[in-house]
Amino acid sequence: MTRHFKTVSLTLLLSSALVMSCNDEFVNTQPLDQVAGTAVWTDASLAEAFVTGIYAGLGQGGFNEQQLASLTDETIFTHPGRGITTITESRSNPADAGWVNETINWNNMYLRIRACNLALDNLAKPGFNNPAAVTRLTGEIKFLRAYYYQQLVRYYGGVPIIDKSYNLGEADYTLPRNTMEQCIAFIVKDCDDAAAALKGLTMAKGRATDAAALALKSRVLIYAASDLYDAPTAKAKSAAHAAFANPELLGYVSGSRTDRWQKAKEAAKAVLDLTNYGSQLNLAAPVTPTVGTENYMNIALARNGGEKDLIFTRSFINSKQEAGGQQGLFNGPNGYHNWAGNTPISLLVDDYEMMDGSKFSWSEPAKATTPYANRDPRLYGSILYDGAPWKPRTADVAAKDPVNQIQTGQYEVTGANGKVSVAGLDTRKSTVEDWNGSYTGYYMRKFVDPNPAIVDQNTYQQIPWPFFRYTEAVFNYAEACIELGQDAEAKAWLNKIRFRAGMPAITETGAALRERYRNERRVEMVFEEQRYHDARRWMIAPTTLGRKANTISITGTLKPGKSVSLYRYDPTSYDYTYRVVEIDPGKENRAWLDKMYYLPISRDEINRNAKLIQNPGY
Repeated sequence: MTRHFKTVSLTLLLSSALVMSCNDEFVNTQPLDQVAGTAVWTDASLAEAFVTGIYAGLGQGGFNEQQLASLTDETIFTHPGRGITTITESRSNPADAGWVNETINWNNMYLRIRACNLALDNLAKPGFNNPAAVTRLTGEIKFLRAYYYQQLVRYYGGVPIIDKSYNLGEADYTLPRNTMEQCIAFIVKDCDDAAAALKGLTMAKGRATDAAALALKSRVLIYAASDLYDAPTAKAKSAAHAAFANPELLGYVSGSRTDRWQKAKEAAKAVLDLTNYGSQLNLAAPVTPTVGTENYMNIALARNGGEKDLIFTRSFINSKQEAGGQQGLFNGPNGYHNWAGNTPISLLVDDYEMMDGSKFSWSEPAKATTPYANRDPRLYGSILYDGAPWKPRTADVAAKDPVNQIQTGQYEVTGANGKVSVAGLDTRKSTVEDWNGSYTGYYMRKFVDPNPAIVDQNTYQQIPWPFFRYTEAVFNYAEACIELGQDAEAKAWLNKIRFRAGMPAITETGAALRERYRNERRVEMVFEEQRYHDARRWMIAPTTLGRKANTISITGTLKPGKSVSLYRYDPTSYDYTYRVVEIDPGKENRAWLDKMYYLPISRDEINRNAKLIQNPGY
């Protein structure tokens, strides 16, 4: 028989008691719609097809039209009415959490967890004789279950742990939330089991590996040691947490935090000891700025050796036109007929250091006059700014910009009757498209294929989403070392990342080193769904995510005696003025309330399961 599922609550999910003959929508593979469900676990190929379907819970990775970056001080979302500001303005509530995509959604994650449990139950007594396949599939499932629980925990705190598939006739289908400590332990055990089952196996691209399991364990344990996950620290930093009657749901209420940092360090080191990963991390000195940008882009684009930094990814191919292959369309400049969806804010751009390692500052005239010169090479691989070189324009725009430069300012040109002011082609007053340009004066370059052939809305790119990078484990290791007082070891690893990017060594110690580390992680991992969680777990969100988003206003004024009929970026003909201003509050009015450290459990879920306790502030 065939049953079609829609997203349901956890309680309904548990009580549905799907029989194995069902063809579930989450198993969107052939030939399951033609074979009885009871036959799935009698055939290794059909069992593998079922497990392949569980991977669908990964969605597009982070490559959605709306991105997590726009819930942080990385970018702002251009288009209205998508639920983004519900979160950035701290208006989330149990009836309306705001924008929550499919890889965050409570119901969707539990739907995938149930599929994992069904598979594990059946693989415990398979109807086919292939022990190697059973071991491998079990490892993949344990990784996926750990990943989906990780998603729930880092957005909602402690959640009900379900490790079996429910059937009809159960005495009770409702469960209370487990403690944060129990959830972390459960995820870590699944990671350990997965790593052991998958160790030494050569896996197809996009499938779980032992390295992926170790990387997930490293992430979970670095979170577990952080401020937000330590109940006494969280209470000291947040009135909402101090007043919460069940702190064990959100963090550790006992035990040694030093021990947790040590475990985080060891988990990260296990990833660093892998021999098949890591890109350009054996340098004794910084590479040139040009090579630094190339190294960074090679990792983001997964090419020319950069793919060795990628541990677990979600791939895309042009022949299968998925939203994950449309990052250029979603985020590119409107002067290229793109949608300018998630656009970087000035707060982010200003955090990229100068080439000598000093901070950029608008209060220093030498830096403010040419703000995009001599900056961290990763800036040029991540951000499109006014005057940045980019692809050839489409045929209908090419005559307006034959030199292919981003134009986000207002410029003087010489017309028939003298000087006139014209808007840049990539502004919201563009003569190309005047409705979907950036509000911030910047565009996202990272993860956008620079291939000139991929410039229109009909060509999909093939850049993978990086769920886990080797570099993330390096950061996790360095962070644990810093918190354990092992500054020299931390700097040795951080400088490997900086040398690869063409940046000088970090020399600070103590609290200053912690701040340099956090900024280094911010710019290296930008747009990779790290900042949302980092700002929360470090409990710096009030002074980072709570800031008003801002924009750069650029004016190009012709120098005396200069005449230009067609604009191009040219400091020999123009004097440029740069002014940083806050985004119009009518567009977005960012604010931080401590309830936003975790999302609310939906009102419907609370109503269906009286054992659930709501998060603080809701």
